[in-house]
Amino acid sequence: MTLRTTPAFLVILTCLSLTVPVPAHGESARWPAWRGPDSTGIAPVGNPPITWSETENIAWKTALPGEGQSTPVIWDDRLFLQTAEIVGEATEGEKHPQYRFSILCLDRNRGEILWQRSVREARPHEGHHKSTTVAPFSPVTDGEKIWASFGSLGLFCLSMDGEILWEAATIQMNKVGPFGEGSSPVLVGDSIIVLADHEGQSKLFAFDKMTGNKRWERDRDVESSWGTPLAIKVGDHTEIITTAPGTVRSYDVATGKLIWESGGITSCASPSPVAHDGLVYCTTGYKGEAVIAIELGHEGDLTGTDAIRWHTDATGSEVSTPLIYKNRLYVFKSIAAVLSCFDATTGAPLFERTRIPGMKHVYASPLAAGNHIYINGREGTTVVLRPADTFEIVASNTLDEVLDASPVAIGDTLYLRGRHHMYSIKTPTN
Repeated sequence: MTLRTTPAFLVILTCLSLTVPVPAHGESARWPAWRGPDSTGIAPVGNPPITWSETENIAWKTALPGEGQSTPVIWDDRLFLQTAEIVGEATEGEKHPQYRFSILCLDRNRGEILWQRSVREARPHEGHHKSTTVAPFSPVTDGEKIWASFGSLGLFCLSMDGEILWEAATIQMNKVGPFGEGSSPVLVGDSIIVLADHEGQSKLFAFDKMTGNKRWERDRDVESSWGTPLAIKVGDHTEIITTAPGTVRSYDVATGKLIWESGGITSCASPSPVAHDGLVYCTTGYKGEAVIAIELGHEGDLTGTDAIRWHTDATGSEVSTPLIYKNRLYVFKSIAAVLSCFDATTGAPLFERTRIPGMKHVYASPLAAGNHIYINGREGTTVVLRPADTFEIVASNTLDEVLDASPVAIGDTLYLRGRHHMYSIKTPTN
């Protein structure tokens, strides 16, 4: 293990907060973006069940048309997700089937599909990995509109009742290898941020959330990446933090100007950055592993400077975004169900490379809710951990589904999106 710690050389301004939509005090029925109300994967309130099965604590289970891996977003009584249905098989001369790409709205209390809106029918110009789908993206909402990206097919804005209000073109991406597309849109104030990194000219876009007009675009001299950017307020400005092979970069959300960059990560950048207590954490885990903690509030090239608070190459996630909970950083090793936990401030290991029983691979990102940590495995098992300096399993639960989407908690209910079904998990009341 290589572990390096450096003292801070800049006092971070106390004005530091995430800029995704945050519910007002007491409004707990909202999960507006794929990592929740503050982009951390932490449910602000609630106490969902820790045990369930296909026959226990299932409030409802709804079959979904097509397939997808998007984490649902929730606003009050409505749940939104993305899906893709095959509507025409590949014919001679065509490599890929025809898909119908849609946004679904479910009643989150009953599981009833309230509406399904098709935004495009198309044959993808490229394939995707056999373990994934062509609909891995998650939407974002502010309670008045929904924004959904389908990668090369564009960005779409819908009303809460499913009316298409506008659509905006991005670019046709040519991804490296067989990995397909990824990266979800980010709502920051009045802008929708879309990342389009590929083997051609990569781009970062900002669109007006009301009209779809392009506010700015910036060229990026990077190769394919898949992570969703992180929006965070630092001092008097808001930054968009992105990862790509070998580099972390931060841009001013108002202008798209590059603020800082740093090396320290490896290739195949899929996990999203996550911030905590003045630091931003980034990880990669393909063809080399890395976790890096970078102090916010700097400018320029930070590689090798005191802004790099700590770094390790002992582990690193390939797909799953890390979780920081109670000052502990939880991160997987590549796509394996092998978990490490570090002190988020110093990088000191608390437990390392611990295999989770009954679980092989992890694509989903962990959830913290009700003083527990929920981890979805690809084989259908969700393990519940107690947050502690040692590895402690509280419960292990299995459903008849592939679980690639990240878990969501609202109050006393846990929502799990499987490859073909949406589950609401809740302890019955007498």
